[in-house]
Amino acid sequence: MDLSDAEKIVIIGGGQAAAQACASLRLFGFEGAITLVADEPALPYQRPPLSKAYMKGDMSEERLYFRPAAWYQDNNIETMLSTRAVSVDRAAQTVFLQDDRALPYDALILSTGSRPRALPLPGADLKNVFALRDLADVEQIRPNMVAGKRLVIVGAGYIGLEAAAVARQLGLDVTVLEMEARVLARVTSPVMSTFFEREHRAQGVNIRTNTRLASLTGNGKVTAAVLSDGTEIAADIVLVGIGILPNEDLASAAGIACANGILADRDARTSDPLVFAAGDCARRPLVHYGRQGRLESVHNAIEQGKLAAAAIMGKPRPNEDCPWFWSDQYDLKLQIAGLSESYDESVVRGDPDTRKFAVFYLRGGKLIAVDAINSAPEFLASKKLIIAGTSLAPEQLKDTSLSMKEIAAAAA
Repeated sequence: MDLSDAEKIVIIGGGQAAAQACASLRLFGFEGAITLVADEPALPYQRPPLSKAYMKGDMSEERLYFRPAAWYQDNNIETMLSTRAVSVDRAAQTVFLQDDRALPYDALILSTGSRPRALPLPGADLKNVFALRDLADVEQIRPNMVAGKRLVIVGAGYIGLEAAAVARQLGLDVTVLEMEARVLARVTSPVMSTFFEREHRAQGVNIRTNTRLASLTGNGKVTAAVLSDGTEIAADIVLVGIGILPNEDLASAAGIACANGILADRDARTSDPLVFAAGDCARRPLVHYGRQGRLESVHNAIEQGKLAAAAIMGKPRPNEDCPWFWSDQYDLKLQIAGLSESYDESVVRGDPDTRKFAVFYLRGGKLIAVDAINSAPEFLASKKLIIAGTSLAPEQLKDTSLSMKEIAAAAA
């Protein structure tokens, strides 16, 4: 459905997908009105550095922004910040705001993002118990990131481990609590989990796996984390990182199909042909894997912002890349290509003790993902091989005398 004759486009959200949709719409020649509605006071900004360079103080707030205010002005994009959209009337093609203002649209892009899962335990509402999702969270956390303070992190996913790395570099005493048997259990292999546990322990992080948190205690302000076995761990700060939930409520209330995310097709179009969904909030076809899923990544936000804009403007569908992600912890650069879920074989290339290696994930002999530690060639080559659906011999991948370029050429 070509909406290139649209005159008014409303974008709800203030993250990467929203910023990309704005830029792509203008790039593809849209000359009508674009209104961006975001409930935060800041212009669209990067989220990944919040748990890395920005939290550590190595990155200024200005560098977080995708575009300066002047860019939005120059491109005739109205930004309505600190403004919450409360409902969508699809029949009237209108978005209603918290102050009762109404925004008519010809096309609507929902890039509403996600929110942290709340800790469902006593004491979760104590002072100095934080989530880490937006600028406001970091502004509250950073004054407490002081050498000697005791930080307890609930959840050993990427956000938790990245925050642990920053905190140790700043001199805090850090304990990470994880209910699973290993860190990163939901997203990677035992080899990678063992590697990161070892690295964090070497840096002085107290990692407790197979550990269940029962409650947080304190007199108005958190003072301890209480485990299910009664053990108390002293805490000046608690950071909760137990996953996120897609912000699909606005879409669901409007009758748009949702299922752990707003359902979208390959063009980011929802069950309403005038409404698109992009970013963390969207559940999309994963074309290289033959299934649907949500991707919480920079790659996904950029790609879906482009897809939505192209569909609105009747342009050819942009290429759909292999999913990619990254994590910075200490001096380690983890680069991930593809989705390792459902792999049936893993192959280690290089020696983890050297802190430069890669783990390849195969299913039925075909490469579906790679985790590369300080190994950019393995990451870059794997992206292309995954898209091509390439079958690879494990012994070939293990052979470090062969470059990734040579391995890719032999598999072509």
